[in-house]
Amino acid sequence: MKVLVVGGAGYIGSHMVKMLVDTGHEVVTFDNLSSGFRDAVLGGVFVQGDLADVAALDNVFKQYQPEAVMHFASYIQVGESVQHPDKYYLNNFTNTLNLLNAMVKHQVKHFIFSSTAAVFGEPEYVPIDEVHAKNPLNPYGRSKWMVEQVLADYERAYGLKSVCLRYFNAAGADPSGLLGERHEPETHLIPLVLQALSGRRPHISVFGRDYDTPDGTCIRDYIHIVDLCSAHLLALQKLMEIGESMRFNLGNGEGFSVQQVVAAAERVTGQKIKIVEGPRREGDPARLVADATLAKKVLGWQPVYTDLETIIAHAWQWETKVAH
Repeated sequence: MKVLVVGGAGYIGSHMVKMLVDTGHEVVTFDNLSSGFRDAVLGGVFVQGDLADVAALDNVFKQYQPEAVMHFASYIQVGESVQHPDKYYLNNFTNTLNLLNAMVKHQVKHFIFSSTAAVFGEPEYVPIDEVHAKNPLNPYGRSKWMVEQVLADYERAYGLKSVCLRYFNAAGADPSGLLGERHEPETHLIPLVLQALSGRRPHISVFGRDYDTPDGTCIRDYIHIVDLCSAHLLALQKLMEIGESMRFNLGNGEGFSVQQVVAAAERVTGQKIKIVEGPRREGDPARLVADATLAKKVLGWQPVYTDLETIIAHAWQWETKVAH
């Protein structure tokens, strides 16, 4: 199948491009390289362009005629979204409308959307299933939820079918060591911990030890990047097969606390980490854990790398490669 991957030079997008190429699909990556890396796109065709550029989008659809689109080109930092909501609504919402309008114009009916657990806001219960109330607490979460609602409208009006995949915490790296997580600045816990262990940063900060969890630190659901991408591939296949829009939560179904992540990283690397204690961060829920039962049932998705030490070991393999 011919798939247009928007944002395919970023962390999740690049792993997705690799998996699509490895499974025999024709891939066209469209990325403005604002936070992605050209050398992370391992195969297929690469087009440098911006979703704000309607003419460039039109050209890509005309020239390559994709049968489906996967969209990963979003800004993802919650704190930054609060300080600069304009940036987030413009890119995550308005630019996504440009993409959807190009799809409608060129009659491309299959869309896989990279959504987020942030659409739920403060959890009313955990694990969080798909019917949980949507109450995003910040512009990042709201920008994604707005797109999800627009997709329902575009389906009614134009027959555009979509799968929205709400991730919890993507983590780890390709087991081959060819790809990994590269964010500037880095805000994700596992790479921050590993950068402190490799000497790229002086310490790791732990924000709050008085949460209502067994060890007092926040619990998050980490999903291996390869498992995340395999869910996208299955979602695409199912969408092409049955032509029905769907929404899925993707996670491990188990949470790991900040303290557990630190301890596992110390075990994997055989090193001790310097920890600086910090106050709680505003808007950090004590627990965020996915109920991914629906994805398993409908898509036949089975995460392979559910063990925290395996996730960290793959990420460490990448960190040691880029740190030296």
